[in-house]
Amino acid sequence: MGPSLITLGTESHTSKGCPPQVDPEEGPFTHRSWGRKGPSIVTPPKDIWNVTGAKVYLSCEVIGIPTPVLIWNKVKRDHSGVQRTELLPGDRENLAIQTRGGPEKHEVTGWVLVSPLSKEDAGEYECHASNSQGEASASAKIAVVDALHEIPVKKGQGAQL
Repeated sequence: MGPSLITLGTESHTSKGCPPQVDPEEGPFTHRSWGRKGPSIVTPPKDIWNVTGAKVYLSCEVIGIPTPVLIWNKVKRDHSGVQRTELLPGDRENLAIQTRGGPEKHEVTGWVLVSPLSKEDAGEYECHASNSQGEASASAKIAVVDALHEIPVKKGQGAQL
C-alpha cells in the first residue's frame, strides 16, 4: 500500500472537482460545522404584573444556525426548592403558544398568551431555544394581583400592564 496524502487548508472542494455540500438553511459550504452557532437570546421575556382576568403575554426572540426550535415551559419549585418544568401549553384552556420565523434570518420569535389571567398562572415562565449546536434559555415572572393599586411602581418608571 502506497503513502497517503492528507491536505489541510481552506481550499474549496469545488477546486478539486467535487461539488460543495449544501445546507438548506445556509447555502453551500465546504465543512459541516462552519457558520453554525448555538442559540442565543436576542430579546428575553420581561417580568410582568397584572390583575386577575387580564390578558397578558410574554415574548422572546432567539437566533442561531441552524435556526433554533423555541419552546415555553412554566418553572415550578417544590417546598424543598427542587425545580421542574411543565411544557406549555399543556392542557390549559387559558394559555396559547405561538412562534414564527424572523424578524431576521435564522431568528425565531415566540409568545405565550394567558387570557384570562388567574392566580394559578403566577410564576416563572422560561423561553428555551435549542439546535444541533446547543441550547439557551431566559425566563420572566408573571405576578398576579387582585387590583391595579397592588402593583408596585418604582419612582421614575412606569409598569408594564
